[in-house]
Amino acid sequence: MSIYLAIFGKPRYLGLLDLQEPAPARGARLVTETMRGIELALLGGPLSPEQEERYRNSCSDDSTDSQVKGGEPALQEITFVRDATKEDINEASLEREDENSVLLKARGLLRNHNLSMKLVDVEFLLDRKKLFFYFTSEQRVDFRAFVRDLAKEFKTRIELRQIGVRDEAKAVKGLAPCGQRCCCSYWLHRFTPICIKMVKEQNLALNPTKISGICGRLMCCMSYEHHLYRDLWKGLPNPGSKLRTPGGNFLIDGVDLSAQSVRIRTPEGKEILVKTEEFQRFRETVMEGGSWEDAAAPGEPRSTRDDTFRPARERTAEPREETAGEKASPRRDRRKTQEKIPREQEKEKDAATMEGTAKKKRRKKRKPSQGEKASPSPVSSPEKAAASAEKPKQQEQEIRQGEGQKKKKQNTRRRRPQKGNMETPSQQGRNPKATSSPEV
Repeated sequence: MSIYLAIFGKPRYLGLLDLQEPAPARGARLVTETMRGIELALLGGPLSPEQEERYRNSCSDDSTDSQVKGGEPALQEITFVRDATKEDINEASLEREDENSVLLKARGLLRNHNLSMKLVDVEFLLDRKKLFFYFTSEQRVDFRAFVRDLAKEFKTRIELRQIGVRDEAKAVKGLAPCGQRCCCSYWLHRFTPICIKMVKEQNLALNPTKISGICGRLMCCMSYEHHLYRDLWKGLPNPGSKLRTPGGNFLIDGVDLSAQSVRIRTPEGKEILVKTEEFQRFRETVMEGGSWEDAAAPGEPRSTRDDTFRPARERTAEPREETAGEKASPRRDRRKTQEKIPREQEKEKDAATMEGTAKKKRRKKRKPSQGEKASPSPVSSPEKAAASAEKPKQQEQEIRQGEGQKKKKQNTRRRRPQKGNMETPSQQGRNPKATSSPEV
């Protein structure tokens, strides 16, 4: 007898199966008895003792990030019942079709109970004696009344399993950001905890849209090459740390896995690669104020990269000296003529503006100050002289007329009546209704 690996259930449980030789071919369908009941299983290949021990250790590890609560273990020993017949395979396909309608009805019943839970998937066993519901929730949920309604509706035994967001992606399946199927949906059997430190050590951008999967957590593939980077970072400072030296601060940017080197940013802005085994010598050299280029072994190549800003080269007016036998290219001549034309136009404009300003200055006349009197301009005719003499007289008359009008306005103001409502004699004479007092 030899031990084979089998896969069963929608959450993809692993089973260890003892089979006698000759065993069915790899990928055959078998009817097995598991901790959940009678169900179909997919047969894998035979396992060696080392592989069996590795599977047992990995599935029994408590550091996994799976959040299935109240469920069976991920790895269990199952019993072979018989080979699956066509009727068993057809019954399983009918159950998959019925599960879609069952999920829709269950979601409709869930709306009436107003519970903070999300139904993800449904699974029938082969004999339909048990119906499993998988849901996600951020808090503890009291679903006892909901289970009673489900049992009345589907007339079978109901079991609810709470799963996490990573198990939801595993059950629903889908495409990862890389364009392939999610690793958890077809070959990954356990979730390892992934932290942001793994991302930093692999020189990846801390962009949530690029390092997160469809579950919203860090992608599982972040742990595939982490052990290589972890070994490379041994004996090195943390990424992003600084080395404070007399010549400035050196920044640890990251590591280069192919070159087995660490990338360091110098105070001048250059990026240099230093071998991991030479990092201690590099640190001692720069801490003493020395130069790493001078301390490096002669003839040893050092890869550098200058990311600093380089200003554009200034053009000089000096013509380029042509060597003997070198012909002037037509492009160069054309460029020189194009540069000369705007320069000549600018010179002409400057000369024209200078002439215009000089003419304006000539035309400008000096204005008289307040104490000075304006000098009389030459009169061309006697009529103009007489008109200019009459102007001050007219201005004096206008000023007098204006003062007289102001005095009239002031005199025409209405005076207030005296106390006792006494009328003036003028008002008494004007009032037609006024009567004399009767004689006594």
